[in-house]
Amino acid sequence: MGWQSAVRCLAASVACFAVPVAWGHGVAGGDADYLESVSGVQFFPLVYLGAKHMVTGYDHLLFLAGVIFFLYRLKDVGLYVTLFAIGHSVTLLLGVLGGIHANAHIVDAIIGLSVVYKALENIGAFQRMGLRIDPRAAVLLFGLAHGFGLSTKLQDLTLSRDGLVGNILAFNLGVELGQFAALALILVAFQLWRRTGTFSRGAYAANVIIMCAGFVLFGYQMTGYFVGGA
Repeated sequence: MGWQSAVRCLAASVACFAVPVAWGHGVAGGDADYLESVSGVQFFPLVYLGAKHMVTGYDHLLFLAGVIFFLYRLKDVGLYVTLFAIGHSVTLLLGVLGGIHANAHIVDAIIGLSVVYKALENIGAFQRMGLRIDPRAAVLLFGLAHGFGLSTKLQDLTLSRDGLVGNILAFNLGVELGQFAALALILVAFQLWRRTGTFSRGAYAANVIIMCAGFVLFGYQMTGYFVGGA
């Protein structure tokens, strides 16, 4: 597969989920109804729903794809993914269990900017501007934003207090398991692309496409914020 084909494939993928990315990923109607009907700890169903949510969370996956784009050692991949998971888990749990609220449009707009940031970093934009940003700290901080984004979706639901702590922990575990499963597939795809010898030529264009998707998310969320009168 040539680099042009790889980039066209990535562009088509972004186009297919441009609208879901733009509006972030909420909790689907049927899943939301189930969550609101749960009373008592339902460990395995909540793990499943958490994993399902993550593998359809295009904004998270775009950011993580950018994070691992130029990581070649599993040790490095594990470090960055762990930092993201820590940040994501902290704000998800604190947001729901601690009742910490924020405007969902603003949080999702920040998530869009996280995608933009990572793509810009990958194409060397910050380096050319003379800016030095610790990528590990950035991934941790944006992980906090991503987890907060999910917590705002769950806070929109009427969740039973009976078993809430156990259910949220199970949901969060599912999110992390879904994240690792999705990342494994992304890593395989990147590895196959790298073996073609065209990765270096197509990497710039691919990251520009990822950046554009981030701007789409940011723009739609800010539009929702102002139009919604938030």
